Amino acid sequence: MTDTHTDIVLPLPPNAPRVRPNAFGRWLGRTILRLGGWRMVGAFPDIPKLVLIGAPHSSNWDGIYGFAAKLAMGLDVRILGKHQLFWWPLGLLLRRLGVIAVNRSAAHGVVEQLADRIRDEERFWFGIAPEGTRKPVERWKTGFWKIARAADVPVLPAYFHYPDKTIGIGPVFTLTDDMAADIARIRAFYRPWQGKFHGTP
Repeated sequence: MTDTHTDIVLPLPPNAPRVRPNAFGRWLGRTILRLGGWRMVGAFPDIPKLVLIGAPHSSNWDGIYGFAAKLAMGLDVRILGKHQLFWWPLGLLLRRLGVIAVNRSAAHGVVEQLADRIRDEERFWFGIAPEGTRKPVERWKTGFWKIARAADVPVLPAYFHYPDKTIGIGPVFTLTDDMAADIARIRAFYRPWQGKFHGTP
């Protein structure tokens, strides 16, 4: 299928995880972005494993446009889902959409479960909203840092900037042993970007 809207999405580098080609999914994703007036800027790193974070998160529309971008590019970004949701046939649909089941009550905790998945796969991008809610927060949840650190992978920030309807990809952040300093560095990157209903993270 010929891509006639390459200006609104980004090309994927060779090591980025991909879903099986789906012409309808790519058309649908591009159509949603185009009708909403959204476009993507930046560049994806050629890294097979990472944790991708999305902020500011202030509206359900963030998820809609983020998922549309994922469809439009054919990018395989996994997100978290409670294992109780994976009953038939919903479980089949959720897995096709990139949702992975995690048992929050398991002795082997969520961070360890996800870190194991990332380590075991040849290519694995895990997506999460560090704010953990659509409401303004003073502190980010630290799960994304713990998962990336446990799996020994970098963090890639993506942002939603509503004033010019841009989904942007930022620089890769390599983590250190200092969680507070790492999160402060990443939050500083997000200061210019504005969500739909409140300001910067």
